[in-house]
Order: sequence, then C-alpha cells, then structure tokens
Amino acid sequence: MAVVVVVTKPSLQALTAAALLLPGLLHQASVFAEDNEVSFQYGHYQEGQRQLYGVNSKFHPIEVNSLHGSGQLSLTDRIKFAFNYTEDTWSGATPITTAPLAFQGNRSSAADGISGATPLINLNGNIFVDKKYQPLSQDQLTGKLTQNSQLVHTLSSASPETRQQGDFNLSYEWDEITLSAGGGISVERDYESRFGNVGAQFDFNHKLTTLTVGASYTDNWMHSRLDHDAAPYLIKTAFANQIQIVDGATVLQGNKYDWSGHLSLTQVLDKSSLVTADFVYSHSRGYMENPYKAMSILFVDPKSLNGDPNARGARIGEVQAFLEQRPDERNQIGIGGHYIQHINTLDAALHLNYHYHHDDWGIDAHTFEASWGQPLGNGWTVTPRMRYYSQTAADFYAPYLLSKQAFKKITFDRFGMPSEKNYDPKKLPENFSSDQRLSGFGTISGGIVVNKRFSKGLSLEAGFEYYTHQGGLKLGGGGENSYADFNYYAVNAALKLDLFALGALHSATEHSEHHHHHQHAPVPAGVMFGHLMNQSDQWMVGYRYMYQRQAGDTLHGTEVAIDNAIVRNGCGHGRKARCQITPAEHTMQMHMLDLMYAPTDWLNLMLMPQFMDMDMNFRSLKGGIPSPHTGHGHATGGIGDTGVYALVKLWDQSIHHVHAGVGISIPTGEVGIKLRPTHRTDPGYIHYGMQLGSGTWDFKPSLTYTAQIDDWSWGAQLSGTKRLESHNRSGFAFGNLFQATAWGSYRLFDNISASIRGLYTWQGAIKGMYNERSDRPSPMDWPRNYGGEFWDLGLGLNAHISQGLFTGHQLSFEWLQPLVDNVNGYQLERDSALSATWSVTF
Repeated sequence: MAVVVVVTKPSLQALTAAALLLPGLLHQASVFAEDNEVSFQYGHYQEGQRQLYGVNSKFHPIEVNSLHGSGQLSLTDRIKFAFNYTEDTWSGATPITTAPLAFQGNRSSAADGISGATPLINLNGNIFVDKKYQPLSQDQLTGKLTQNSQLVHTLSSASPETRQQGDFNLSYEWDEITLSAGGGISVERDYESRFGNVGAQFDFNHKLTTLTVGASYTDNWMHSRLDHDAAPYLIKTAFANQIQIVDGATVLQGNKYDWSGHLSLTQVLDKSSLVTADFVYSHSRGYMENPYKAMSILFVDPKSLNGDPNARGARIGEVQAFLEQRPDERNQIGIGGHYIQHINTLDAALHLNYHYHHDDWGIDAHTFEASWGQPLGNGWTVTPRMRYYSQTAADFYAPYLLSKQAFKKITFDRFGMPSEKNYDPKKLPENFSSDQRLSGFGTISGGIVVNKRFSKGLSLEAGFEYYTHQGGLKLGGGGENSYADFNYYAVNAALKLDLFALGALHSATEHSEHHHHHQHAPVPAGVMFGHLMNQSDQWMVGYRYMYQRQAGDTLHGTEVAIDNAIVRNGCGHGRKARCQITPAEHTMQMHMLDLMYAPTDWLNLMLMPQFMDMDMNFRSLKGGIPSPHTGHGHATGGIGDTGVYALVKLWDQSIHHVHAGVGISIPTGEVGIKLRPTHRTDPGYIHYGMQLGSGTWDFKPSLTYTAQIDDWSWGAQLSGTKRLESHNRSGFAFGNLFQATAWGSYRLFDNISASIRGLYTWQGAIKGMYNERSDRPSPMDWPRNYGGEFWDLGLGLNAHISQGLFTGHQLSFEWLQPLVDNVNGYQLERDSALSATWSVTF
C-alpha cells in the first residue's frame, strides 16, 4: 500500500526567502524617507515545472501575486514618515521532501495526481537496498532488482493562502543627524510576525561621508495546522510538547525571536561616484524549522536479509517521514559593498553590488549584482540588470537519511505520536533537513526595468526578470544534483507619484484649482463614478479601498435559518445533497487604482484595475455529516476584473450637475481557482464567491446627479451591471446587479464635510454552475444561494486639502451598515463594510 506524505503548504516566510534567493532574511534597521512620493506596485512570481523523472503531476507550480503600496512623506521640514503595505497571495506545489525514485509507491497511483503528493513515498511497503545500502528498484512483473539512486522531489499542492504586512518608520532630522524608529506586523493564517527597529544616520565631512547604524527585533509566532492526510504518517516525536488538537486538526506551535544590527558607511568619491560598505549581524533562536518540510529516513536492519531468491542478498528497509529538525539558534553575518558610477558621456549610471553571507549552520553565500541605468530622453529610462548567487549547503542538509536500525511496527496515539519507542533516536543526527533551500546551488538571473516619467510628477514602471536555479552553478562545484534544478520568473508594474512636483504644479495654478475643486459637491467614498473633471487635459490618480465582512447567522430570505434546515435544504434535495458546513465568516478586501483623464471639458476617460483578497472560515452544522473542511478556511487573492469607463457631462449648472457613465468590465480576474486535491478526494473548484472576478464581459452604466448650495450638498445615482455572456469559461455567470443610492452632506469645517447615505441593491442568483467536478458541502457551493435584495445606511467623512504640499488631495471614508438582508436561498448575513479613497487631481 502506498501512503501519501502531504502538507497543506510551506511557510510563506520561507517562500519569500526563496524568491529573494537569500539563505536568511535580515531586517534592515531603518528606512529614511528621502522624497515625498507614493507608489503602487503589482508583482507576479511564477515557478516552472519540476523534474519528476516520469512521474506525472497535475499540480501547478508555485505562483505568487503581490500588491505593494508605499509612501514617503515630509510632515514638516524635519519630520518624515514612511509606510509600506504588502499583500501576497500564493498557491501551487512545492517540494516537501526528497527521496530516491526507488522509494516511490505504486506508479499508477502517483500518476493520477489525486494523491496530493507526487511521487508517493512507500511508507508501508518494503524498500530494497544492496549490500552498500544503495536503493534498488523492483520490476513489478518479474521482481528483478536494479540499482536506482536517482533522487526526486515529493511535491505538495496548496490551496491559495494570503500574507498581509504593514510597517511604518518615523524619522527626525537635524543638520547632520537623523534618528528613526519604526515597526510593523506580518500576518498569515498560520504565522504572525511583529517587529520594531531604531536607527541613526550621521553625516560628516560636509555630508560627503554618511554613517548609518540600526537595530531591529522580531517576534514570530507559528501555529501551523498540519494537513489531515499527512498528520497520521509524519513522525513528530521531537515536537510532542508543541502539538495540540484544535477543532479536530493537529496544530504545531512555536516561537522564534530575531535580533539584528546594521552598520553602513557611504563615501562620496567625487561628483560622479560613491561607494557604500555594509555589515549586518543577526541572531535567531526558538523554533527554526519549517513545519511543512519533512525528511525521508530509510531504516534498514543490517541483520535482516531478504529471503526472496530474486533479491540476491539485498537488505529490506522501510521509509518513514519525519518533521525536519533544525538547530534552535542561528547566527548570521553579512558583509557587502555598493559602488555607483555616473557615466557623463552617456548620462548613465553603473551600479555594482557584492554581498557575502555566513552563518553557523554552515552556509556561505556570495551575491554579485550589476545594473546599468540609461536615460533615453523624453522621460524614458531603461535599466538592464544581471545577478549571480551561490551558496554552500547547511551542515545538517541531506536529500534523505539512512539509519542502520530496525523500525518497529507499533501503534500511534491521537496526536500521531508512537505509543512506545520504535527506533533509537541516538542513531539519528540531532538536526536534519532536506529543504532544497539549504542545499548547495547557484542562480543566474537577468532582467530589465523600463521607466517613463511624465512632467506632471507621474511615472510608470515595468520590469521583468528570469532566473535559473541549478546545483551546477554553485561556485567551485559540488552543488545539489540536477533533480533540484528549476527556472522561474518575476514581473512587476508600478505607478509612482512625486508629491513635490504635484505640489509645485498646484501652487502655480492655485486660483484655478481652488475654483475647480469647490464647484463640485463632495461624494461619499462608497459611490463610484461620482466625480467629473470639467477642465481639459486634467489628470486624476486615486486609490480606492473597500472592505466587506459577513458574519453571524445564516439567513433564509430575511429569517434566521436553523442548522437542521440548512442541512436539509441549503445544498440541494435528497440525502446525498445535505450540507455539512456553513460559512462562519467571510471577508473581502478590494484595492483599486483610479486613473482618470479629461481630453475635453465634457468627457472623462477612466481605467480602474483592481486587486482582490478574500478569506472564509467555516463551522460545522448540527445534524450534518462530519466534514474534513470543518475548522479550516480558504483564502484567495490576486488581480480582479479591470474596468474601462467614460463619463459624459449631460447638464452643468451653478447648482445642479448631471453626468452619465458607460463602461465595460474586462474579465481579468481568475474564475478557475481550485482547492488542492488530497488522496481522499479532489474537491475541485473553490466556492463561487471566492473567485477573483466575474469571468464575463460586463456592461456597467450609471447616471449621477449632484448639487450644492453653500455648506449643503446632495446627490443621487442609479447604476447597474449587465452580464454580456451567459456563462464564463468555468461554466457560470453571476447575476445582474442594480443599485440606487441617495445622499446628503454638510460642510463641518472649511475642508471637511460629513455625509449620510441610503443604498438599495438588487442582484440576481448565479446562472449555470461549474463545468467540472467540485465538492458542494456548503451553501456557498450552490448557485441559487447568491443574490437578493439589500438595504444599507452609510455615514462618511470627506476632506479636501486646498493649500500646502498636498494641495489638490482628497480623502474620503464611509462606514456602511446593513439594515435589511433579503437573500436568495441560504446565505451568511452581512456585518459591515468600509470604503476609503484617496485622490489627487493635477
């Protein structure tokens, strides 16, 4: 019998380290805000297929979608504030352990991809080795044994997971000294990290020499839910005191603490060049393991010989999978240098970087980087770059282990711990890991960044970089074998705003801008397409954030549904269609860029890309069949649908204004997201409401009226969404949507107003259904349980800045409180919603 070794996913912290190609992440002590700039960036990381030597896998390689927003602001001449927000969502398959190909189980079972791990590790079958303990493969028909030492990864597929991180830094400048302090938090479903830092910068020699020092501290808490398929088969004895059973799942908890110090010296050599030297030290202690990595250990009793005449004296072994065990301390140092040379004749800049890393795990790493920044004129800059990285293996790294002892067959308790000792731990190393990131390897990458800077303080950037990871690229040779080789790439696109340039632009046109902004009534943050610029050649750049939460009771129409009713009726009819679980909480976050241009005084053109992030948790239903999904949750994130719109002025009078909007929603959001398969089942598609877009081309019209008299303003809007296709590529289409809203606003202060709004929404149920198999244990998995009629009340604040550096900027916030839910079928009631917008017109 072939038994699967599967894990839910690797730590996203570890994935980030892999993407950066660094053996360890060392926090920089401080970040000093140099310019008044805000930026938004989207990135995509994609790995290639792994070499599995004939073992087929239907799992997709790891991919990561990232959203990053940052700002560097001067609060006063001496006080500066910097902030960052990062959101990563990833999914796909990654190695969890390594073993000889001869250790795999039944090849036909591995090839179907249903198992959750490929290839299978044969935990309950006999493994043959020769007299030198080299693996032997056995022909399934003839029983003939042949030597086969080819190594191969065991892969684990993961459902989508999301990490969110926010951090800030505040600094104060004197003439030659700058002090800073900051902190932040990074949160995943199974990992939480809190960190803080302090730093100082000293200028000497007429500011030609700069010394920077800093220190940081990080507190990491891990609470990993081991996969229910893998938990019974993983040997977890070393972590017995860190394991608990929570909601029927095996949870491994641990803490890790990091301290680091940073020192750098920058020297301006002449008007065209400078050099920087860096030193970083980091000390870590606590739970250093990756809870989703396993070590394959082959147990062979030297006294036992195979009695099969075909085996010719081969020994019989047994493979077991152990959670990896790393040292509980790690000390790292990094030394590096950075040289910049401006080439006057080409108006270009050459950047050269070198970094050396050493730690007491035995890893020595070298990084060489070079880039060339070449302006091309008219605001264009092209920057090609090259990077080479090489590292030695950790002292305790091995693809797999051989232990010359018997492994006894005994029972396990409810924690998956053996009821008695079935092996001698003294015959195993104290630390071991088969994590490929701790092996010896090298990488080479090349890429290019293209930047276009516009005269109004706006710049756009796009980049691409391709990497190859190979053991043979390690300096001096001796890296990991070719089974661990793979390629990957990263792309990104960014929008940056220079607030100094925009501030200067507003100062030059202060009177006209002041008149322009005050002739329009403020619009609540939750109303889209409410503003219309009425001066030709104007631009607006904005950011829109929306948060929605559902929690509480499950409703049927307007009434609370009891569990028995949900079980019987929420998932179809008949005993086989009974619900097992129901949502307990569902959150949605949307990040949207508003890019608007006015080619004339009566027409505005808009482009609105968006990034979605959703999370859902479940509870079991009383009277329902127990489900492995109970106590688990799902997350999705990535690019949503992209809107292209035109706003047309219909009526513009001193008090009253009317404009119409017509637009198309382009189906750029993913609608084929699936949950990871296991050896028990292939659940197929995730719930309809967790997909990132509609998957259909949609028509989105709107009609907006606004008015203003003195401190009072009011408005109304009709809007809708008409699906232009009967179904998307996954087989379904969301229902059409209609909204009607009206609001009133009063100016409390010169630049601040408060608003109240009423909103009515009608949405139809989903048409069609998934065209491939999917589990349907929850009302969220049935198309009829979507849509309905909804009434909401919104309370908001709007702020407009009319002077200073941030002239022309607008901030709006609105809290939306549900009043009535009249849902189709069975749905989780709505709890609250928040909208926040920022925009600047220039």
